[in-house]
Amino acid sequence: MISQELLDILCCPETKADLVLDGNFLVSTDKTTRRRYRIEKDIPIMLIEESEQLDIATWESIMKKHLPATAGKAVGKLS
Repeated sequence: MISQELLDILCCPETKADLVLDGNFLVSTDKTTRRRYRIEKDIPIMLIEESEQLDIATWESIMKKHLPATAGKAVGKLS
């Protein structure tokens, strides 16, 4: 599992936005790109070409689920 300490250091390689941990994925808080990076054997695969772009509804659902953890980060980007 990704530690909070590592999560605090990592950012989206495309936009430098904060990331939230959602299961076996790290999801960018950037509403424009909505990138999701998979985690394999506790190693985040942070290659843009290996990521996927989420549809807006899925991204918003993930952001709302993690709203308490992202207070002050992605919250302003939801509107």
